[in-house]
Amino acid sequence: MLPPKPTLCFAHVAYRFAERYAQRGGTLPHFEVRSLDELEARIAEADVLLVSGMWRNHLAAKAPRLKFIQSISAGVDQYDRAVLAGAGIRLASAQGANANAVSEHAISLILAIARRLPEARDNQARKHWRGMIGDLTKREDELGGKTLLVVGIGRIGGRLARLAKAFGMNVIGLRQDPAKGSEGADEIHGMGALMAQLPRADYVALTCALTPETRGLMGAAQFAAMKPAAILVNVARGAVCVEPDLVAALASGHLGAAALDVTAEEPLAEASPLWSMPNVFITPHTGGETRAYEGNVLDLMEENLKRLHAGETTLKNQVV
Repeated sequence: MLPPKPTLCFAHVAYRFAERYAQRGGTLPHFEVRSLDELEARIAEADVLLVSGMWRNHLAAKAPRLKFIQSISAGVDQYDRAVLAGAGIRLASAQGANANAVSEHAISLILAIARRLPEARDNQARKHWRGMIGDLTKREDELGGKTLLVVGIGRIGGRLARLAKAFGMNVIGLRQDPAKGSEGADEIHGMGALMAQLPRADYVALTCALTPETRGLMGAAQFAAMKPAAILVNVARGAVCVEPDLVAALASGHLGAAALDVTAEEPLAEASPLWSMPNVFITPHTGGETRAYEGNVLDLMEENLKRLHAGETTLKNQVV
């Protein structure tokens, strides 16, 4: 059970949770740490922890008071559920907190590739005014009438589907249980239909969670099945793709381009060929990072604290 006034620990290298918590009138005792070393030193003081990338599973043994982790991220693959359950620590994800942000980022990446915005920015940097182009394959494109395959059509993928429909795209959705609904897509299929649907898509957007089933989901066979010159957009997790296979498909010209907000290793290694490939556009895992994010996560935390204090057994976005 949580004490009546639990101590909160906000653990993130950059996000301003303590400041936002104070601004919204939060009255619980709290502190903020900015590094793993600080978290290691002070986690024993915490009853409630907000954390994501800074979490290490050995910290559970150093946190005798810790009863609840509100993950800052929607993905929770970094947490060992058995370790948390054994220590009596509850866990809830931030699923939904970044649904608007990531879906908007995904449609922005699609538009950036279609309208050749990375190239335009590069031309601006070198003060080059590009002339008109006769080669159709090198011109900007329109989204109307194109087909988007959304792999993992939950909150993020569903909103992406609705945004894509506003641009006149045909949307195919894949999800583990198609009976849960199409989320605005024109068609919905199970994840097992991936290979059958890939050849139909002009754009393939990965919005699925990283699970044992989705790790390495997109490899050489899947890239080969994609329509020639199709575009891959990944706002899920880098490990959903087999990165060397992605590089090979891009280098061969079979894939037209890739827009990546996530990579297998983050930060992306300086030696990675992805940096210098002309048909790759990279953003540094900023899809969910907006001015509203801290408030969205604090809303989830406060809802779950109410449930814990009321003795409810189910948390919002409960994982453990």
